[in-house]
Amino acid sequence: MTLTDQIVKSIITRIIKSQDYRIEIVNLINAEFLQFAVDFFKKIAYAKLDSEEITIDWYKKAFMDEALPSDDIAINSGLNKKTISNMYGAATKTIVIEAANEHFESLYSSIQALVEMEKEIDLTLTIKMKGVSVDLNVSESLIVINTLAVKRAALRGGLWSTAGKSAEKYLMLTLCKLYQVPENNYNASHFVKDRGKKVDREVDSYLLKEDKEYLCEVKLMGKGNPESADAIIARDSNVFVADTLSQQNKNQCDQLGVSWIALRDKDGYKRFKLALEKLHIPHTDYSGDLDVDLPEILDGLF
Repeated sequence: MTLTDQIVKSIITRIIKSQDYRIEIVNLINAEFLQFAVDFFKKIAYAKLDSEEITIDWYKKAFMDEALPSDDIAINSGLNKKTISNMYGAATKTIVIEAANEHFESLYSSIQALVEMEKEIDLTLTIKMKGVSVDLNVSESLIVINTLAVKRAALRGGLWSTAGKSAEKYLMLTLCKLYQVPENNYNASHFVKDRGKKVDREVDSYLLKEDKEYLCEVKLMGKGNPESADAIIARDSNVFVADTLSQQNKNQCDQLGVSWIALRDKDGYKRFKLALEKLHIPHTDYSGDLDVDLPEILDGLF
């Protein structure tokens, strides 16, 4: 579940060109999930063939073995570690094993009850590999389907979160490079908590002018989560860079005196110049060709 440098470059390029970047993440989720599904089916076939049991115990023995990584045990039981952490306040391997076994028993009982009620429905999942067929009954098939659904949900949540964290820092750096902001006038280094401050929230980057620090918040938000704009209030930001901003978001920024950049607007990146001018940050107006300049800038950053 990783974002390669090339994918991050593609995300930033699409964002600055006012294009939707989400297809990059969707393609990665599809690739990761399909590979997981194929590998999972192979493991199921081998486990089923090697099993001497005709009960569901073969699945527990093969896919919830305590020797497996805790991530795998959780997913195979129909949970993910984030859910377990939220439920139990921690996700150590001992807790994962306990939660996974408890959930699997509950899941299997629910499936058995459903099968008893829906007797007219028959489902057989057949896996063929190297000329050998393995059949899963309705209960086994539903467990496998549930596991695949949980895995895709985990991939989706993890990759969307990773995409934001990976791209936001480099997005600000790219904007600064486009406008040739001197390196001593910005800072996008890794956040380190200052224990000397009562409130020390993570900030994506800073624009610097002599002894002044101007906070810059970056959110790759869509129209579906306008509450993300509230971060500019919580963090007392000076500049707000977003993928999409509603008119209400823009009005809110204007009212608070926050410079906003909505990158999905036509040539939206050009509003970064207005923020630099307002804060008196040295820069050079950009009038180049994004198709030429962006690859060179991103290659330098990576």
